[in-house]
Amino acid sequence: MTVGGGAFSSLKFSSLISWKSTGKLQQTVANCIERAGRALHSGKLSTVKISPEAARTGRYFVFKSNIVRASIAHAVKETPLCTTLSKEGYSIRTVEHLLSALEATGVDNCRIEIESSDPFDQSVEVPVFDGSAREWVEAIDQVGLKVAIDCGGSSCEKLAPFLNQPVHVRKNDSFMVAYPHSKVNITYGIDFPQAPAIGRQWFSSTLLDVSFYSKQIASSRTFCIYEEVEHMRSLGLIKGGSAETAIICSVTRGWLNPPLRYDDEPCRHKVLDLIGDLSLFAKDGSQGLLVAHIITYKGGHSLHTEFVRCLSGISEKDGA
Repeated sequence: MTVGGGAFSSLKFSSLISWKSTGKLQQTVANCIERAGRALHSGKLSTVKISPEAARTGRYFVFKSNIVRASIAHAVKETPLCTTLSKEGYSIRTVEHLLSALEATGVDNCRIEIESSDPFDQSVEVPVFDGSAREWVEAIDQVGLKVAIDCGGSSCEKLAPFLNQPVHVRKNDSFMVAYPHSKVNITYGIDFPQAPAIGRQWFSSTLLDVSFYSKQIASSRTFCIYEEVEHMRSLGLIKGGSAETAIICSVTRGWLNPPLRYDDEPCRHKVLDLIGDLSLFAKDGSQGLLVAHIITYKGGHSLHTEFVRCLSGISEKDGA
Protein backbone atom coordinates (compact mmCIF):
# COMPACT_ATOMS: atom_id res chain seq x y z
CA MET A 1 0.00 0.00 0.00
CA THR A 2 1.31 3.44 -0.87
CA VAL A 3 2.42 6.19 1.47
CA GLY A 4 1.68 9.88 1.09
CA GLY A 5 -0.77 11.82 -1.02
CA GLY A 6 -3.54 11.03 1.43
CA ALA A 7 -3.25 7.28 0.76
CA PHE A 8 -3.20 4.65 3.46
CA SER A 9 -0.01 3.04 4.67
CA SER A 10 0.10 -0.18 6.65
CA LEU A 11 2.37 -2.64 8.38
CA LYS A 12 1.43 -6.28 7.89
CA PHE A 13 2.87 -9.60 9.00
CA SER A 14 2.10 -13.18 8.07
CA SER A 15 0.02 -15.24 10.51
CA LEU A 16 -1.49 -12.13 12.05
CA ILE A 17 -4.55 -13.93 13.40
CA SER A 18 -5.27 -17.06 15.39
CA TRP A 19 -8.90 -18.15 15.60
CA LYS A 20 -9.65 -19.49 19.07
CA SER A 21 -12.75 -20.72 20.83
CA THR A 22 -14.69 -18.23 22.94
CA GLY A 23 -16.20 -21.04 25.02
CA LYS A 24 -19.60 -20.07 23.64
CA LEU A 25 -21.90 -21.45 20.99
CA GLN A 26 -22.94 -19.44 17.93
CA GLN A 27 -26.27 -17.68 18.35
CA THR A 28 -29.04 -16.13 16.30
CA VAL A 29 -32.16 -14.12 17.08
CA ALA A 30 -34.94 -16.16 18.69
CA ASN A 31 -37.59 -14.48 16.54
CA CYS A 32 -37.96 -11.97 13.73
CA ILE A 33 -37.35 -8.25 14.22
CA GLU A 34 -38.87 -5.64 11.92
CA ARG A 35 -38.26 -1.91 12.09
CA ALA A 36 -38.86 0.98 9.68
CA GLY A 37 -37.54 4.50 9.68
CA ARG A 38 -35.94 7.33 7.75
CA ALA A 39 -32.38 7.10 6.43
CA LEU A 40 -29.76 9.63 7.52
CA HIS A 41 -28.19 10.42 4.16
CA SER A 42 -30.87 9.74 1.53
CA GLY A 43 -33.75 10.89 3.74
CA LYS A 44 -35.88 8.03 2.38
CA LEU A 45 -37.89 5.53 4.37
CA SER A 46 -36.64 1.95 4.57
CA THR A 47 -37.72 -1.24 6.31
CA VAL A 48 -35.43 -3.84 7.88
CA LYS A 49 -36.43 -7.37 8.84
CA ILE A 50 -33.94 -9.49 10.81
CA SER A 51 -34.62 -13.24 10.81
CA PRO A 52 -33.00 -16.26 12.51
CA GLU A 53 -30.36 -18.06 10.50
CA ALA A 54 -28.42 -21.32 10.78
CA ALA A 55 -25.04 -21.75 12.45
CA ARG A 56 -21.96 -21.02 10.30
CA THR A 57 -24.06 -18.80 8.01
CA GLY A 58 -22.96 -15.47 9.42
CA ARG A 59 -24.75 -12.18 8.82
CA TYR A 60 -25.99 -11.12 5.40
CA PHE A 61 -28.31 -8.60 3.78
CA VAL A 62 -30.96 -9.32 1.16
CA PHE A 63 -31.91 -6.41 -1.11
CA LYS A 64 -34.06 -6.97 -4.22
CA SER A 65 -33.30 -10.72 -4.00
CA ASN A 66 -29.55 -9.99 -4.00
CA ILE A 67 -27.51 -11.43 -1.14
CA VAL A 68 -24.78 -9.12 0.17
CA ARG A 69 -22.71 -10.55 3.02
CA ALA A 70 -21.71 -8.31 5.91
CA SER A 71 -18.10 -8.84 4.95
CA ILE A 72 -15.11 -6.62 4.28
CA ALA A 73 -15.01 -8.14 0.78
CA HIS A 74 -18.13 -6.08 -0.04
CA ALA A 75 -17.20 -2.86 1.77
CA VAL A 76 -16.90 0.14 -0.53
CA LYS A 77 -13.75 2.23 -0.20
CA GLU A 78 -13.96 5.90 0.72
CA THR A 79 -17.67 6.26 1.37
CA PRO A 80 -18.04 9.50 3.35
CA LEU A 81 -19.71 9.47 6.76
CA CYS A 82 -20.98 5.88 6.59
CA THR A 83 -20.06 2.30 5.77
CA THR A 84 -21.49 0.91 2.55
CA LEU A 85 -21.68 -2.67 1.28
CA SER A 86 -22.00 -3.26 -2.45
CA LYS A 87 -22.35 -6.19 -4.84
CA GLU A 88 -23.15 -6.32 -8.55
CA GLY A 89 -24.54 -2.80 -8.71
CA TYR A 90 -26.64 -2.96 -5.55
CA SER A 91 -25.56 -1.17 -2.39
CA ILE A 92 -26.62 -0.96 1.25
CA ARG A 93 -25.53 2.17 3.09
CA THR A 94 -25.06 3.14 6.72
CA VAL A 95 -24.84 -0.42 7.99
CA GLU A 96 -22.51 0.37 10.90
CA HIS A 97 -25.01 1.00 13.74
CA LEU A 98 -27.01 -2.16 13.00
CA LEU A 99 -23.89 -4.29 12.61
CA SER A 100 -22.43 -2.82 15.80
CA ALA A 101 -25.53 -3.88 17.75
CA LEU A 102 -25.54 -7.36 16.21
CA GLU A 103 -21.84 -7.90 16.90
CA ALA A 104 -21.97 -6.59 20.47
CA THR A 105 -25.09 -8.51 21.49
CA GLY A 106 -23.88 -11.79 20.02
CA VAL A 107 -26.16 -12.20 17.01
CA ASP A 108 -23.64 -14.24 15.04
CA ASN A 109 -25.95 -15.48 12.31
CA CYS A 110 -28.94 -13.69 10.77
CA ARG A 111 -30.70 -12.75 7.55
CA ILE A 112 -31.30 -9.01 7.14
CA GLU A 113 -33.90 -8.14 4.52
CA ILE A 114 -34.03 -4.47 3.64
CA GLU A 115 -36.42 -2.55 1.39
CA SER A 116 -36.53 1.05 0.22
CA SER A 117 -39.72 3.07 -0.08
CA ASP A 118 -38.62 3.77 -3.65
CA PRO A 119 -39.02 0.53 -5.68
CA PHE A 120 -36.59 1.79 -8.34
CA ASP A 121 -33.66 2.29 -5.99
CA GLN A 122 -30.56 0.18 -6.47
CA SER A 123 -29.18 1.65 -3.26
CA VAL A 124 -30.87 1.42 0.12
CA GLU A 125 -29.97 2.74 3.54
CA VAL A 126 -30.51 1.36 7.04
CA PRO A 127 -32.77 3.66 9.13
CA VAL A 128 -30.90 6.02 11.46
CA PHE A 129 -33.55 6.34 14.25
CA ASP A 130 -32.00 8.61 16.93
CA GLY A 131 -28.47 8.32 15.51
CA SER A 132 -27.38 5.55 17.87
CA ALA A 133 -27.68 1.75 18.08
CA ARG A 134 -30.15 1.82 20.98
CA GLU A 135 -33.20 0.94 18.87
CA TRP A 136 -31.47 -2.18 17.56
CA VAL A 137 -30.21 -3.30 20.96
CA GLU A 138 -33.67 -2.91 22.49
CA ALA A 139 -35.25 -4.83 19.60
CA ILE A 140 -32.76 -7.69 19.99
CA ASP A 141 -33.35 -7.73 23.73
CA GLN A 142 -37.12 -7.96 23.19
CA VAL A 143 -36.95 -11.10 21.03
CA GLY A 144 -33.93 -12.65 22.74
CA LEU A 145 -31.31 -15.02 21.35
CA LYS A 146 -31.12 -18.75 20.81
CA VAL A 147 -28.35 -21.19 19.96
CA ALA A 148 -27.97 -21.44 16.20
CA ILE A 149 -27.96 -24.91 14.70
CA ASP A 150 -26.80 -26.02 11.28
CA CYS A 151 -28.77 -27.96 8.67
CA GLY A 152 -27.85 -31.18 10.44
CA GLY A 153 -29.26 -29.97 13.74
CA SER A 154 -25.88 -29.41 15.37
CA SER A 155 -24.64 -26.36 17.25
CA CYS A 156 -21.26 -24.79 16.53
CA GLU A 157 -18.64 -23.22 18.75
CA LYS A 158 -18.03 -19.51 18.33
CA LEU A 159 -14.48 -18.51 17.44
CA ALA A 160 -12.78 -15.15 17.96
CA PRO A 161 -9.80 -13.63 16.13
CA PHE A 162 -6.76 -13.13 18.38
CA LEU A 163 -4.01 -10.84 17.13
CA ASN A 164 -0.50 -12.35 17.15
CA GLN A 165 1.62 -9.38 16.07
CA PRO A 166 1.21 -5.60 16.01
CA VAL A 167 -0.52 -4.10 13.01
CA HIS A 168 -1.32 -0.53 12.01
CA VAL A 169 -2.81 1.63 9.30
CA ARG A 170 -2.61 5.38 8.98
CA LYS A 171 -3.75 8.21 6.78
CA ASN A 172 -2.11 11.58 7.30
CA ASP A 173 -2.47 12.31 11.03
CA SER A 174 -5.09 9.61 11.61
CA PHE A 175 -4.02 6.16 12.68
CA MET A 176 -5.25 2.82 13.96
CA VAL A 177 -2.90 0.40 15.70
CA ALA A 178 -3.49 -2.90 17.48
CA TYR A 179 -1.30 -4.94 19.79
CA PRO A 180 -1.75 -8.53 20.99
CA HIS A 181 -3.83 -8.69 24.17
CA SER A 182 -5.75 -11.35 26.08
CA LYS A 183 -9.07 -9.51 25.73
CA VAL A 184 -10.73 -6.81 23.66
CA ASN A 185 -9.44 -3.39 24.74
CA ILE A 186 -10.45 -0.31 22.75
CA THR A 187 -8.89 3.13 23.16
CA TYR A 188 -10.27 5.85 20.90
CA GLY A 189 -9.30 9.49 20.52
CA ILE A 190 -10.94 12.31 18.56
CA ASP A 191 -9.89 15.92 18.02
CA PHE A 192 -12.14 18.71 16.74
CA PRO A 193 -10.24 21.94 17.48
CA GLN A 194 -12.67 23.90 15.30
CA ALA A 195 -15.50 22.99 17.71
CA PRO A 196 -14.32 23.69 21.28
CA ALA A 197 -17.42 22.03 22.80
CA ILE A 198 -16.13 18.75 21.37
CA GLY A 199 -12.40 19.40 21.42
CA ARG A 200 -10.10 16.46 22.15
CA GLN A 201 -11.64 13.42 23.81
CA TRP A 202 -10.41 9.95 24.72
CA PHE A 203 -12.40 6.87 25.68
CA SER A 204 -10.97 3.53 26.76
CA SER A 205 -12.48 0.32 28.05
CA THR A 206 -11.82 -3.41 28.42
CA LEU A 207 -15.38 -4.14 29.60
CA LEU A 208 -16.89 -4.61 26.17
CA ASP A 209 -19.45 -7.24 27.11
CA VAL A 210 -23.15 -7.06 26.26
CA SER A 211 -24.09 -5.24 29.46
CA PHE A 212 -21.40 -2.58 29.11
CA TYR A 213 -22.16 -2.02 25.44
CA SER A 214 -25.89 -1.68 26.11
CA LYS A 215 -25.43 0.80 28.96
CA GLN A 216 -22.35 2.75 27.89
CA ILE A 217 -22.00 2.60 24.10
CA ALA A 218 -25.25 1.75 22.30
CA SER A 219 -27.13 4.97 23.07
CA SER A 220 -24.33 7.33 22.01
CA ARG A 221 -25.50 9.30 18.98
CA THR A 222 -23.82 10.39 15.80
CA PHE A 223 -22.77 14.04 15.73
CA CYS A 224 -22.06 16.81 13.27
CA ILE A 225 -20.70 20.35 13.08
CA TYR A 226 -23.55 22.79 12.39
CA GLU A 227 -21.46 25.03 10.13
CA GLU A 228 -20.66 22.04 7.88
CA VAL A 229 -24.25 20.91 7.38
CA GLU A 230 -25.02 22.85 4.19
CA HIS A 231 -21.82 21.68 2.54
CA MET A 232 -22.59 18.05 3.40
CA ARG A 233 -26.09 18.40 2.00
CA SER A 234 -24.68 19.84 -1.21
CA LEU A 235 -22.75 16.58 -1.52
CA GLY A 236 -25.97 14.60 -1.21
CA LEU A 237 -25.38 13.65 2.42
CA ILE A 238 -27.46 13.90 5.64
CA LYS A 239 -30.71 14.71 3.80
CA GLY A 240 -32.54 12.90 6.61
CA GLY A 241 -30.50 14.53 9.37
CA SER A 242 -32.17 16.56 12.10
CA ALA A 243 -31.96 17.39 15.78
CA GLU A 244 -33.77 14.09 16.40
CA THR A 245 -31.22 11.97 14.53
CA ALA A 246 -27.92 13.46 15.72
CA ILE A 247 -26.32 15.75 18.26
CA ILE A 248 -25.34 19.04 16.61
CA CYS A 249 -22.43 21.20 17.66
CA SER A 250 -21.85 24.79 16.53
CA VAL A 251 -18.33 26.16 16.31
CA THR A 252 -19.37 29.32 18.15
CA ARG A 253 -22.48 28.32 20.13
CA GLY A 254 -21.63 24.84 21.34
CA TRP A 255 -24.23 22.07 21.50
CA LEU A 256 -27.50 23.13 19.87
CA ASN A 257 -29.69 20.24 21.08
CA PRO A 258 -28.52 19.30 24.56
CA PRO A 259 -28.35 17.49 26.86
CA LEU A 260 -25.69 14.97 25.91
CA ARG A 261 -26.20 11.44 27.16
CA TYR A 262 -22.52 11.32 28.20
CA ASP A 263 -19.92 14.07 28.51
CA ASP A 264 -17.85 12.22 25.91
CA GLU A 265 -20.76 11.06 23.76
CA PRO A 266 -19.03 11.88 20.42
CA CYS A 267 -16.05 9.71 21.32
CA ARG A 268 -18.28 6.87 22.52
CA HIS A 269 -20.15 7.01 19.24
CA LYS A 270 -16.86 6.53 17.40
CA VAL A 271 -16.37 3.33 19.44
CA LEU A 272 -19.89 2.25 18.41
CA ASP A 273 -18.97 2.83 14.75
CA LEU A 274 -15.66 1.01 15.16
CA ILE A 275 -17.35 -2.13 16.54
CA GLY A 276 -19.74 -2.12 13.59
CA ASP A 277 -16.92 -1.76 11.09
CA LEU A 278 -14.77 -4.42 12.77
CA SER A 279 -17.74 -6.79 12.58
CA LEU A 280 -16.98 -7.02 8.85
CA PHE A 281 -14.06 -9.28 9.78
CA ALA A 282 -16.51 -11.96 10.96
CA LYS A 283 -17.14 -14.99 8.79
CA ASP A 284 -19.02 -18.25 9.18
CA GLY A 285 -20.66 -17.07 12.40
CA SER A 286 -17.40 -16.15 14.09
CA GLN A 287 -16.71 -13.00 16.11
CA GLY A 288 -15.60 -10.04 14.06
CA LEU A 289 -14.32 -7.88 16.91
CA LEU A 290 -10.57 -8.38 17.15
CA VAL A 291 -9.18 -9.60 20.47
CA ALA A 292 -6.39 -7.08 20.89
CA HIS A 293 -5.64 -3.66 22.33
CA ILE A 294 -6.91 -1.39 19.55
CA ILE A 295 -5.91 2.27 19.61
CA THR A 296 -7.50 4.65 17.13
CA TYR A 297 -6.93 8.38 16.76
CA LYS A 298 -9.02 10.63 14.52
CA GLY A 299 -10.49 7.59 12.83
CA GLY A 300 -13.48 7.17 10.58
CA HIS A 301 -15.17 4.52 8.49
CA SER A 302 -12.53 4.54 5.74
CA LEU A 303 -9.72 4.05 8.27
CA HIS A 304 -11.66 1.35 10.15
CA THR A 305 -12.41 -0.66 7.01
CA GLU A 306 -8.86 -0.27 5.71
CA PHE A 307 -7.67 -1.78 8.99
CA VAL A 308 -9.98 -4.76 8.46
CA ARG A 309 -8.68 -5.11 4.90
CA CYS A 310 -5.20 -5.23 6.32
CA LEU A 311 -6.21 -7.99 8.74
CA SER A 312 -7.89 -9.86 5.90
CA GLY A 313 -4.96 -9.52 3.53
CA ILE A 314 -7.04 -7.73 0.92
CA SER A 315 -4.83 -5.55 -1.27
CA GLU A 316 -5.70 -2.22 -2.84
CA LYS A 317 -6.35 -4.05 -6.15
CA ASP A 318 -8.46 -6.79 -4.60
CA GLY A 319 -10.62 -4.60 -2.34
CA ALA A 320 -14.26 -3.89 -3.16
